[in-house]
Amino acid sequence: MRDGFEGQRQISLPGTIFKNSGLINGILNQIFITHIGYFPKATHHFRERRKGCTDNIFIYCLSGKGWYIVDKKKYEVGPNQFFQIPATKQYLKYGADDEQPWTIFWVHYSGNDMDTFNKQINISIYDEPKNIPYNEKGLGIWEEIYKSLEMGYSKDNLNNANMCLYHFLSTFLYPDRHFPVSEDKDMVRETIVFMRDSINDRLAVADFASRYQLSMSHFSSLFRKATGMSPMEYFIQLKIQWACQLLFNSKVKIKDIARDIGYDDPYYFSRLFKKMMGISPERYRIMNQGC
Repeated sequence: MRDGFEGQRQISLPGTIFKNSGLINGILNQIFITHIGYFPKATHHFRERRKGCTDNIFIYCLSGKGWYIVDKKKYEVGPNQFFQIPATKQYLKYGADDEQPWTIFWVHYSGNDMDTFNKQINISIYDEPKNIPYNEKGLGIWEEIYKSLEMGYSKDNLNNANMCLYHFLSTFLYPDRHFPVSEDKDMVRETIVFMRDSINDRLAVADFASRYQLSMSHFSSLFRKATGMSPMEYFIQLKIQWACQLLFNSKVKIKDIARDIGYDDPYYFSRLFKKMMGISPERYRIMNQGC
């Protein structure tokens, strides 16, 4: 999609960066980042690479669905799954599901000897998507990489980003070393991410519980134990939190903000907002102008 995706973040490093800096031959940069990005709800996302790709392609699907094809075999990708396509000359393509487009964090990386690197850590073009608990640690490292590259391509910034790349990959390749959390906590984290990505939808407890094949009462009990709130209380809180951000834009009408977070009735939204924030949306907007 040429115009990109609302909220996307993306950095493509110039091809001459590592060659000119001499880092490509350095011991610290046996693998190095070439592109990095985040695509939220990437509707119509699609890439076709007829001659393959000289980089390894890493994609972590946070929510929604997608797919990829390598050597004529298609793989389906869902929430909290990741996959890697090693550097290859094989025809490949990948993209978002038409009805439930994926939200993805992704990294392309390369090196002097990618064949050896991929063999050593068992990355193959025939690998299927792998399940993983919500990888908060990995996303934190991704953020560190992105911020480092945002500050420019100095030797220190590049070294820091590429050293972080190893740590980032390890959280996915060796999850048992990085996630000593219970299944219940993992389920709650995944649910909260799902809530954030579905902020404009009308969802009920049944929608959250069914994702884990649990009864509504059991799911609600586990969620409350972890957060101190019921699932719907938490979901509404996230909706109002997003509404507060939208209210900073004085040009957006209250009724449109209500619709953006899933409420067709602006009066109901206003009552809900006042109940949670203590003031009306209009008053909140006035009080925060100029901040």
